[in-house]
Amino acid sequence: MAIDRPVDDGDLAEILAFLPRWLAVVDADTPEQRAALLNALLTDASEHPRLTDHADGGWHIHYRPDGLGLAGVVRAVVSVGTALHLTGRGMDRLGRCALLECGRAYGDFTRGGRQRYCSHACANRDAVRRFRARQAARKP
Repeated sequence: MAIDRPVDDGDLAEILAFLPRWLAVVDADTPEQRAALLNALLTDASEHPRLTDHADGGWHIHYRPDGLGLAGVVRAVVSVGTALHLTGRGMDRLGRCALLECGRAYGDFTRGGRQRYCSHACANRDAVRRFRARQAARKP
């Protein structure tokens, strides 16, 4: 992502305001609710697709107007990227890490669509915890 404008505290504030709205998409209970929430983000953050060749990066598609600051670019990229992920992989392919103390959001890219953790580190940490709990339960 080419950042061709100054970044300021206003960008951070806008992104911090956007994140709870995006996390509501992740936490939605039904595909219909997820779609409605994401459609609202897309309405606010994107516009018709068009081809562009800026910053010598080669031709690609933008779903946002030119001249946006960092916060606007992030909102558009995250909203459109999420929509493409869900329509390409399945409306249930977002989740929260199953490790209780983590809770980070993730996009499920697994073949079978059964991802439960945000990272291998969290999966391993939970596996070790379950193993130790089983071992402790076996000791008299």
